[in-house]
Parts: sequence; C-alpha cells; structure tokens
Amino acid sequence: MDGERISDGEIRVVRALLRHRLVVLLVRVFLGGLFVIAGLDKITDPAGFAQSILNYRLLSPTLALAAATVIPWMELLCGLGLLLGLYPRGSSLLAAGMLLIFTILVGVAMARGLDIACGCFSQDPEVGRIGWMKILDNTGLFLLGLISLYARPEVSLVAWLRRDSASTT
Repeated sequence: MDGERISDGEIRVVRALLRHRLVVLLVRVFLGGLFVIAGLDKITDPAGFAQSILNYRLLSPTLALAAATVIPWMELLCGLGLLLGLYPRGSSLLAAGMLLIFTILVGVAMARGLDIACGCFSQDPEVGRIGWMKILDNTGLFLLGLISLYARPEVSLVAWLRRDSASTT
C-alpha cells in the first residue's frame, strides 16, 4: 500500500454503504441484541457481576455493587433503544460510550498484569478472559456504535417492520 491513497470515489462508496438503511438496521439490531443479552445475563446474577467488577481492583465493594446494579439496566435499556428505535442517537451514544469505557478498563487491567475474565456475557471466571482479542472485539463494537450514532435516526427494527407490513397491505 506504499503511496496508495484512498480516492474520493472510494470514500463516497463507503459513506453511501454506511448510510444504507439495511446496513444501519443490521448494525443497530446486532449491537442492540448484544447489549440486551449482556444486560440480561448480569441482571440475573448481580452478585456474580459485582465480583467481576471487583476483579478489576478499581472499585470498593460498595461501589462495585452499585455499578453491578446500574450497568446491566443501562445495557438493557440501551439495547432495547437500539432495537426499537427509541432515542436512537442517545442509545448509540450510550452504547459507544460504554464500549469505550469497557475497552479502557480491559487495557488498564492488562497493563496491571491482571489475568481475569472480562465479565461481559458470563460471570463464569473461566469464560471471556481479557486480552488483545477482547480489546479488538470492543473496538469493533465501538466503531459500530459510531456508525449507528451518525446514521439515519429513523432506521429501526420497528420502523422496518411497519414499512414491510404497510407495503403488504
């Protein structure tokens, strides 16, 4: 790629693709579903999630319990917002913000030499270990959050289903 530049035409193609209704819908459904699943897992096991937070060695037990109570509900509401098209920009901003913070926390834990599970989708200490792959995963999800943030606000699963049902009647 030495000396190769991205042309204006290529940039326009990428922008058009990222603004395409179906691409935006798929991004929001994927990201929203992911947040719903992650939130529900943590809501069902707040003590396990509090322990996952404590493993990062950044918060006191009281603050970890408070975070373990609030974060899963934020994830669930954010995911539902993305899926249903409720406050899509706010939901996208919240998703991207949480992913950025989660990525930074994984990086800090790695820099401190901690060998822990991330606590993302399971509170099993043997599942989802932190590492460079987790940072790469979170960075990709963060970029999807940015795509959703800057995309058309009216694109949602509910709007898509309404449009399809209106066209068949």
